[in-house]
Amino acid sequence: MLLAISLIVIVLILIGLGFKSLPLLHAESLGAILTESVWSPLNGSFGFLPFIMGTIWVTFISLIIAAPLCILASVYLVEYASEALRRMVLPLVNMLAAIPPVLYGVWGVLFVVPFLSDYIAPIVGAETTGYTVFAGGIVLAVMIFPIMVSIMVEVLQTIPYELKAASLSLGATKWETIVKVILVKTKPGLIAAVVLGISRAFGETIAVLMVCGNIPQIPKSFFDAGYPLPALIANNFGEMMSIPLYDSALMFAALLLFVLIFGFNLISRLILNRLEGKS
Repeated sequence: MLLAISLIVIVLILIGLGFKSLPLLHAESLGAILTESVWSPLNGSFGFLPFIMGTIWVTFISLIIAAPLCILASVYLVEYASEALRRMVLPLVNMLAAIPPVLYGVWGVLFVVPFLSDYIAPIVGAETTGYTVFAGGIVLAVMIFPIMVSIMVEVLQTIPYELKAASLSLGATKWETIVKVILVKTKPGLIAAVVLGISRAFGETIAVLMVCGNIPQIPKSFFDAGYPLPALIANNFGEMMSIPLYDSALMFAALLLFVLIFGFNLISRLILNRLEGKS
């Protein structure tokens, strides 16, 4: 019953967003909308490529920062940390997940943006204000860190002690046991944690909006400004709706974001099923 209700809700959202997007799709071809890079509603140009690429850049940066750190932190908490330290740290990690996104955005504006512009950019010879996809990726990485660590710790704790003892008794070191036994055995669960983190990163709005620069351009480096899809919707919804096709374009942005998240989770679920079948 619950599954049926969930499917009905998903279908209704898809139908509603698709219906609202029809005026734009009738005016321009889907290929042109997705591949054009010019965004000028006043001139009737609605190219979504900069927003798609901005979303991909920010999500990718957050992933390459958060995933390794979360795996290492989870391994340390489960395999090396004392019970007292684990009981102290895990509640603090869970508390981070409850912090409102706008506070992460304020932290990004006050600390991450100046740090990138004043210290990191000069090292690589780049000139930037700090409002970049790199800043958005860093803020998102911190935001998805709690949920990923919490899930990864639970997954790593499911490995029975007997399996670790068997590996150690065969002469493997503790680190070899972690890399070749524990991480291999828990791979599906770790991937699931990463997937959940990426899903949140895809749809995050306020924090990214505050630090990415919000310039509709295709980023060419970590130090370029970007404009992810959620920020586009949040910034413009309810404004300038008198412009022809503008509201339909924003509804199409929401539809595109929905399809990206749903498709990514579906593909990831299929990969997880295959990994679980092999394990």
